[in-house]
Amino acid sequence: MRIGVPKEIKVQEYRVGLTPGSVEELCDDGHQVLIESSAGRGIGFTDDKYRAAGATIVSDAAAVFAAAELIVKVKEPQPVECKMLREGQILFTYLHLAADKPQAEALMRSGCTAIAYETVTDRQGGLPLLAPMSEVAGRMAVQVGAHCLEKEAGGIGKLLGGVPGVAPARVVILGGGIAGTNAALIAIGMQADVTVLEKSVARMRVLSDRFGSALRVVMANPETIRDHVLAADLTIGAVLVPGASTPRLVSREMVRSMRDGSVLVDVAIDQGGCFETSRPTTHSDPTYVDEGVVHYCVTNMPGAVAHTSALALNNATLPFVRALAESGMRALRDDPHLAAGLNVHRGAITHPAVAEALALPLAAFHVAA
Repeated sequence: MRIGVPKEIKVQEYRVGLTPGSVEELCDDGHQVLIESSAGRGIGFTDDKYRAAGATIVSDAAAVFAAAELIVKVKEPQPVECKMLREGQILFTYLHLAADKPQAEALMRSGCTAIAYETVTDRQGGLPLLAPMSEVAGRMAVQVGAHCLEKEAGGIGKLLGGVPGVAPARVVILGGGIAGTNAALIAIGMQADVTVLEKSVARMRVLSDRFGSALRVVMANPETIRDHVLAADLTIGAVLVPGASTPRLVSREMVRSMRDGSVLVDVAIDQGGCFETSRPTTHSDPTYVDEGVVHYCVTNMPGAVAHTSALALNNATLPFVRALAESGMRALRDDPHLAAGLNVHRGAITHPAVAEALALPLAAFHVAA
């Protein structure tokens, strides 16, 4: 199969769909890999490294989209990229369609088959292609939150871990999944006062067993969310509903009641965000102040550590890329977990949560034997 990797064009996105190591494995399998020139240069993957791995370097994205049967990306296709997609072509990338109806409609118009990393599942009910970026984003959330608490960044001027004789900052994490767990790991390591609010009793037990007395774990409900968020110095939104829009757990009224200079980091902003006052930001202008509270709502947080993120993502995605390259659409018949990633096919929405979030019809999908 001809596999194409265009350069990411979302603002300040330096990750790349395939690393040279992944390209070498695909070429060894007998596939042709087309890489847009300089696609990985921002993180040290030069065109020469890709050539050495067996790739063909092409001059621009148009050439990649025109020739490739399978497009492998990192972030959702931008409008100009959606126009280059065509019927019968497979797109494999993060999509986050529940919060982006225009993109969904553009993909439907293209006639392509769009498979979203974030809804591919595994045998344990997890999201294996979202997990590595959730790990990165969760860890980053504490780093950026600690910086935002500094006075020069607009914060209240608290050191996350405090010092002897001065209490540490209070960190509240909404959601105890992968992002929330990784945020807790770093916040505890920085000696903050950390609370996770979670709805799953089973997940709460896992967190308690892992962190013991270093972490306070509380059942999430409107009362506990309100009480803990209002007392927090740093609140991290790490809630996820696979394929669907994130529930708004913190209202504007609650934000208005928070202390001036406190901080909200919305890891869930790709899916719409879990704070009513959230709006997407970029790495070049990552924060804003609303109701006296500093907001960090960057939609591609892992892009700030693009080298680590690209390698971690490829570790997870490569087996699925190889399956698609080997079998095409039959790979969805052979692997129901990969089939769970299908969001758009031949002009229709095929994922129930996406269809519900966008108020669009849901189409059934079948692969002929």
